[in-house]
Amino acid sequence: MTATPNATLLSILEHYQPARLLCVSQSRVPAIEAYCAAHPATQLVTSDQAPLQPAVANQRYDLAIIADQLEHLPQRTGIELLAGLRNLSASRLAVLVDLVQAADWQENDFFALALQRRASFKGTGDNRTLSLYTYDLADYKQVPDWLNSKYWANPEMFDKYWW
Repeated sequence: MTATPNATLLSILEHYQPARLLCVSQSRVPAIEAYCAAHPATQLVTSDQAPLQPAVANQRYDLAIIADQLEHLPQRTGIELLAGLRNLSASRLAVLVDLVQAADWQENDFFALALQRRASFKGTGDNRTLSLYTYDLADYKQVPDWLNSKYWANPEMFDKYWW
């Protein structure tokens, strides 16, 4: 059985269990509806506009999901939306985008925003390919090898001499 975009989004929602959820989309997202029906305590905020209204943008969210939005925006507005959410509003993002319809976007644009490609979904019959990119502040960057005491300057001399 192949994974679907909704099943993958639902697994992300179940994994993070967000108490405050933001959905930026021009169409309904069945995974969010299913999650909110199963978790009625979840506070859902939705928007179909970008840039976001100040009342929506000036809040903190556990997870922000952007779907069916970047295809309808100029690339600069889309970058501002994603960067603003990542930097100010949410420590986790999930972005579902059709790169064929969002012609200005390239995969490297998402990588430049520190998003990682999580999955790709090939449509049946409609020639649509959706890509899912995610961002999590807790693990977006691997800890480099040199960042430990083994590579510090003369660690064997620590606490021996005071100058």
